Amino acid sequence: MENGRNGNNGNGNLKNLPGSGDPHVQEVVRAAHEELRQLMRQRAEIMKRIGTVKQTIVGLANLFGDDVLTEELLELVDRKSGGRQPGFTKACRMVLMEADRPLGAREVCEQIQQKVPPVLLRHKDPLASVTTVLNRLVEYGEARTVPRENGRRAWQWVSDPANTGLGATRSENFTEA
Repeated sequence: MENGRNGNNGNGNLKNLPGSGDPHVQEVVRAAHEELRQLMRQRAEIMKRIGTVKQTIVGLANLFGDDVLTEELLELVDRKSGGRQPGFTKACRMVLMEADRPLGAREVCEQIQQKVPPVLLRHKDPLASVTTVLNRLVEYGEARTVPRENGRRAWQWVSDPANTGLGATRSENFTEA
C-alpha cells in the first residue's frame, strides 16, 4: 500500500483493496446498491403519502376544530397545543401543511409571526433560519421547491394530489421486493 492507507492509489480509487476484484464481492455490492436505491424510492413515496395524510388531517382539524383529534394525532401533525411552544421546524411544517399554494421563505416567516411569534424571537435572522429549515424539509422529502416567475424559490408541502381522501391507499408504492 504505497500510495496511502487502505489501498487508496492516490486518486480516490480503491482498486487494491482485498476482495475488490472478486466477482462475488462485486455482486454483493451491486445487490446492496440496488436494494438501497429501491428503499430510497420507497421512502420518497412513503414521505409523499405521509404528507398527503397529514395534510388531510390538518384540513379536517381546520374545519372541525382540533378537539376532533386525539393527543397523539395532534402530536403527529405538529399541532399539539401543550404548555411549550412548538419548535421552529414544527412551525415551518405547520405553515407549509396548511398552505394552499407554494410559499416563499418570507411568507413562511410572516405566517409563523402571526401564529407563533415567540418562535421567531430566538433567531437573530429569522428569514435565514426559515430558509435553512425549508431546505432541510426538502432534504427530508417533506417539502419541495417550486420556481416562481420572478426566479425566486417557493416551498410546498409534499403530498400526492391524486390521493386526497382519508381511505385512499397506493398499494403500488408499498410493494414488497
